[in-house]
Amino acid sequence: MTGYTAHPTAEIGDGATVGDGTHIWQNCIILDGARIGSGCKLAHNVFVENGVVVGDRVVIKDNVCLYDGVVIADEAFIGPNAVFTNVRTPRAFIARKNEFETTEVGRGATIGANATLVCGHSIGDYATIGAGAVVTSDVAPYSLMAGNPARRIGWVSRAGERLGPDLCCPSTGEKYVETENALRPATESSVPGASGGTTG
Repeated sequence: MTGYTAHPTAEIGDGATVGDGTHIWQNCIILDGARIGSGCKLAHNVFVENGVVVGDRVVIKDNVCLYDGVVIADEAFIGPNAVFTNVRTPRAFIARKNEFETTEVGRGATIGANATLVCGHSIGDYATIGAGAVVTSDVAPYSLMAGNPARRIGWVSRAGERLGPDLCCPSTGEKYVETENALRPATESSVPGASGGTTG
């Protein structure tokens, strides 16, 4: 597949970059300078600001606004009405563009519906942020987070399944090892991207 598809109501800046095979639905707005990878799906009413970077095969559901400073790695899922910020102490009467902070969403991570990510933090690879959670600190890879403020309530596998005491994924059989409040696949080299990082 060559090129991307966009609904007639979508507005895409001439200076934006959109990868092959990406689908952009109704009423999306993508500003000049935004970078969106290949094979992505942007649902109804998604707004992407100038300095945003989105990797490949990312799904962004309805009513999500991505502001300058947001970086989303490959294969992440952003649920409907998820909220991203980029200034910690906003005031309408004070210009704080030089205070924008970066928020990174790791490879394969899931941000649940109505979750809020306070700026300046990183969501680790394959982590899951539960619906309605409010993230106020960095999140380790494979963490299952819930609450306000969000706390780790368990671990999830690369497939998104909650892990039991045996740390074995119930759907794939993949096994994990927990050390010092961190989780990694028992055979790390078998998991693409497990070492962390985001696409830029």
